[in-house]
Amino acid sequence: MLLQTFFGLAATAATCLGASLQQVSNFGNNPTKIQMHIYVPDKLASKPAIIVALHGCGGTGPQWFSGTKLPSYADSNGFILIYPSTPNQSNCWDVQNAASLTHGQGGDALGIVNMVNYTIDKYSADRARVYVMGFSSGGMMTNVMAGSYPDVFEAGAAYSGVAFGCFQGAPAATPMSANQTCAQGLQKTPQEWGNLVRNAYPGYTGRRPRMQITHGLADSLVRPQCAYEALKQWSNVLGVELSRNVTGVPSSQWTQQVYGDGTKLQGFFGQGVGHAPSVNEQQLLKWFGLIN
Repeated sequence: MLLQTFFGLAATAATCLGASLQQVSNFGNNPTKIQMHIYVPDKLASKPAIIVALHGCGGTGPQWFSGTKLPSYADSNGFILIYPSTPNQSNCWDVQNAASLTHGQGGDALGIVNMVNYTIDKYSADRARVYVMGFSSGGMMTNVMAGSYPDVFEAGAAYSGVAFGCFQGAPAATPMSANQTCAQGLQKTPQEWGNLVRNAYPGYTGRRPRMQITHGLADSLVRPQCAYEALKQWSNVLGVELSRNVTGVPSSQWTQQVYGDGTKLQGFFGQGVGHAPSVNEQQLLKWFGLIN
């Protein structure tokens, strides 16, 4: 949600080959008129995986393209990156919108899914290896995509986000919105949070996306409690309980929370880390199963 103050600190994506970020105009039904950019590496894997990467409030897809090192990993591993952009509500995703919070009903969420379908069709991508990640508003939308479209995404990784449905019913989901109850750490029971996800796609009985939740303990914009609430939600949905804490993973200031055997749900909390993307690309891509 923060207005992209992290870009000065973020690593610039460098691509040594000829590929570049390209805009796609006609990717299918697009109810909220969001925009699509795509990065297809020169050396594309057979049946490539797809990562949808979602920007924070005030940002754009092209900015987020330069916000992590994922493009260079795409070059070396042959997966495709989709960078959606929203021009609406101060460039924040519509995580409060009933349409996005309901499978097949519209909103930004349906537009993003249609970007995925376009990419699968055009590049013969692997429908079983579609992933979503994002920071702040993009982290919130990551949870929305995993909740509303469990049939599309194999796994998600949310950085500085909130639980699925946390902003439900709010007039907007921007830092300037009058209702900041969600971002301040709205609490529900695990069952209540889980029901919000299950009600997004009534009757769905298939597998649910594996989830990784990362948050800074010094985040004053989107409070750390938001991450604990998201973990409660996915713990209930995925049927796994907190089994252990591991200090020093992936580095000294971080603590990993492992749920069950760690294959379905993990949390990461950074001591002294504020509202920052904190994307560890190797950790992320290992979670997605795209590198060893």
